[in-house]
Amino acid sequence: MAWLEKRGTVMRAVGLTAAASAALALPACGAMGADDSDSGDREARYRSVIEDPHPRPADVIEAAGAPTGAVRANDGSLLLAYDASNVEDDEGPAATAWRIVGPDGHTVAEHAEHGDAEETPPEFKGAGGGFVQVPPGEGAEGAYALDVRGKPHKAVITETPLRARPGDILLSELEPSLIYRPATRTVAPPAGVPDDAIRLAVDEHGTVWSLDQPLTDDPDRVVRQHDGHTLGSTAVPKPYAGGTLTARGGTAALSLTRGERVRGLLLTTDGGKRWRTLRSGGIPWRDLERGPDSLVLESLADGRLLVGEEGGHYWLADDRTNTAFHPLKTPARFTSLTVDGATLYGIADATTATYGLVDGEGLWISRDGGHEWHRHEQHG
Repeated sequence: MAWLEKRGTVMRAVGLTAAASAALALPACGAMGADDSDSGDREARYRSVIEDPHPRPADVIEAAGAPTGAVRANDGSLLLAYDASNVEDDEGPAATAWRIVGPDGHTVAEHAEHGDAEETPPEFKGAGGGFVQVPPGEGAEGAYALDVRGKPHKAVITETPLRARPGDILLSELEPSLIYRPATRTVAPPAGVPDDAIRLAVDEHGTVWSLDQPLTDDPDRVVRQHDGHTLGSTAVPKPYAGGTLTARGGTAALSLTRGERVRGLLLTTDGGKRWRTLRSGGIPWRDLERGPDSLVLESLADGRLLVGEEGGHYWLADDRTNTAFHPLKTPARFTSLTVDGATLYGIADATTATYGLVDGEGLWISRDGGHEWHRHEQHG
């Protein structure tokens, strides 16, 4: 059974599975941007944390320096996940943690675990009244829920497909495809997904969008389904193949790839009735350097698209027509940038485990489309 630290008290986590006890530890926000003049001391503290069989969440957070992810519940609570791994090798000890921060910025609950650098750190998604862990393996086993107070809840796992409905979230895209229903804490495969689907997205209305790749010379197709029924589909224009898929706010978009390059978008802004191809719009597609796997493509709640590359530059649509984009100014070089509703969450961190901190390290938040950013600060 896992233990949760909660504002100076210790709360036993009831019903948590062994997989659940591997929950990620979140790094303390106080470490973000810290001036650590004595690198030797920091290295010693870091080594001590990852070798500790029972690390404290605050120590893991300080060692990690920046979260690996930030997800939000519908009341504004944030779950921050952190990972401190072996610096010299991809083997050896590691430590993970998560921390839930309430809407007022104060810590509500936190938890840390000793682990192994070869293990994949747990990942969470915001889900209605709390958070849900993405299954750590290739099945649904190990998924569990946390409410906004940090209390764990066992997820109901079923192999019976569910017809997606509003409020469901895509928990695992493929192998296997899984959705999560917060109202019943149920994890299940989505009903009606085509056998040839290689990408999935579920929007706020419960519409399932899939990129289908036939085993013939026919073009890839974007298929949309609701309540288990197919509403329509559109072909990916030749000579392109489909890449990353996103859907939110009436907009659905698919990146268009050719070879090892992203060349534009196929998108709709009216729920799939009309589609168009975007090959410019102010985005220098030919200058993108990192390939299709590093593309960031996300939809804001109002249907505007965010486009960019992990560790590179980002562009945001001027309005929900998504015809013109402008460069996004960021306060630091983000290793990741995600969207929740209308809020942008950027993380500045090293790309590999390191004892030191990078410039601007930590979580940055913008609620006005990237015009102003503030660094997430901990209030205790």
